[in-house]
Amino acid sequence: MRFYTGASFPEKYRGAIFIARHGPWNRARKNADVAVAFLNDRREVITVEPFLTGFVQDDDYVGRPVDVHVMRDGSLLVSDDHNGAIYRVSYVGG
Repeated sequence: MRFYTGASFPEKYRGAIFIARHGPWNRARKNADVAVAFLNDRREVITVEPFLTGFVQDDDYVGRPVDVHVMRDGSLLVSDDHNGAIYRVSYVGG
């Protein structure tokens, strides 16, 4: 997990926590995603929402996020040990 210290995502993400949820290996029901935890002024988690999904299809892994890293330009890197890949997530919007 990483605190978002970048400035390229919308304001609501600044100071939030991005969490790579790898998912269980020994459960019948699979789950894996990158979530974002939003904090209040006292730095307490007030809500957790899915941010990057689609790692499970038809109850089978197609990816498993391991870690997240905030780049200097504000984009987010997500490592995936299922595919041996690193994804760069950038914000493009108005």
